[in-house]
Amino acid sequence: MPLSPQVRAALVRIVSDRWVRAASAQLETFARDALPTARSIPGIVVLPGTRDEVIRIIRLLAHHEVPFVARGAGTGLSGGALANNDAVLIALTRLNRILEVDPQNRLAVVEPGVVNARLSEAVAEFGLLYAPDPSSQTACTLGGNVAENAGGPHCLKYGVTSNHVLELEVVLPDGSVVTLGSRSGEPWGPDLVGLFVGSEGMFGIATRITVRLLPTPPSIRTLLADFDDLTTAGRAVSAIIASGIVPAALEMMDQVCIEVVEASIYAAGYPIDAAAVLLVELDGATDDQVAAEGAAIEVLLMRHGARSVRAASDAAERARLWQGRKKAFGALGRMSPDLVVQDAVVPRSALPEVLDSIRAIASHHGLRVGNVFHAGDGNLHPNIGFDRENPDEFERVEQASAAIMQVCIAAGGTITGEHGVGVDKRRYMTDVFDADTLDGMARLRQAFDVAGIANPGKVIPTHACREWTQGAGRHV
Repeated sequence: MPLSPQVRAALVRIVSDRWVRAASAQLETFARDALPTARSIPGIVVLPGTRDEVIRIIRLLAHHEVPFVARGAGTGLSGGALANNDAVLIALTRLNRILEVDPQNRLAVVEPGVVNARLSEAVAEFGLLYAPDPSSQTACTLGGNVAENAGGPHCLKYGVTSNHVLELEVVLPDGSVVTLGSRSGEPWGPDLVGLFVGSEGMFGIATRITVRLLPTPPSIRTLLADFDDLTTAGRAVSAIIASGIVPAALEMMDQVCIEVVEASIYAAGYPIDAAAVLLVELDGATDDQVAAEGAAIEVLLMRHGARSVRAASDAAERARLWQGRKKAFGALGRMSPDLVVQDAVVPRSALPEVLDSIRAIASHHGLRVGNVFHAGDGNLHPNIGFDRENPDEFERVEQASAAIMQVCIAAGGTITGEHGVGVDKRRYMTDVFDADTLDGMARLRQAFDVAGIANPGKVIPTHACREWTQGAGRHV
């Protein structure tokens, strides 16, 4: 049912008219995240400016048993930040303050609307950085990163968001406020921070996020290798990992992506006749250490089929090489009106065969697919171009996406590495989890959200388990 006038009026009293969006054109702005195949108009959008306003909003909605969805910058790729017309969408982008930087203890306290890249910029003067670096880091927010357990190219060496969150202040769906974890990072009792990070908005809203900062590496070396064959490039990745050297990042792009990037304003100097390029970054405490590892990697790459290997000569060239990789998704917008970015993880040893299968699936469905992905940890990102106004093409994209997921599962992989389940991958959950496991997930969700009002309808397929909201008396 649509939201009641009483709830709408109460929200206006909390944040004022200026920060409530209720007109059709305004709501349309929030009807999608970065997943083009899902659309949902929220009942109303509210933009709180303080943690106290967030608390008051949640308590109001809990009292009336009104569903809500938290949203950051809307860069998510799984439809996880979409709300139905009976729900309130809480946009957190105004909570964008860095509250504390503690260089001595190497930590920072931020609000959820702080943009990822802004944090590293703010702490650079102390010789520190925030390691998780999603490709959307110039736009995505840390609250969204926490909700999705975001990764990034450098997660191969440094880990994903959950490895860098120390403490969370959380407003639970009943409006109570709790602190999870500890600034000291010392483990005690259940890992509740680990539970919350990656919970996709189903457990509440983080209003204070305490993160670990790392020293900026004194020495960095970035290599670009190119290959005549995507399968050969995949085998080179396995050879690097088998060598025992752990690069800071190990990223791959296929020829479709190379051509599109090089034709865009993000051109990085990749060879357009290559079937694949591999971007390898090494970092460490000394130049000698990094140079030795770089030399060893160059030998490995040439031995395993690279046509050539070049090293970035300076910081500017390194930044240019990374710009091509991190802006690849944006550049792929030149390929078609819409783009589905899939996300699955496979064992590194299975990369060559899975990449061959993805190409075959695309060909079978008459689609163009560009691959750009975190090769070091087997996190694939097939990018499927299409036009959502073309019903036949839309259906072929859905079929190809499902086929790609099944290939990855069959290879011993899973359905998401960093983009989350949301609504997009909910249909595949029964392919990787049995009914008892899904029921356990539902019970854990209910422990945080008895009424089932926080981001309902996401992640857990209701037909496959016994998830039931006792308070609201409905499935979520």
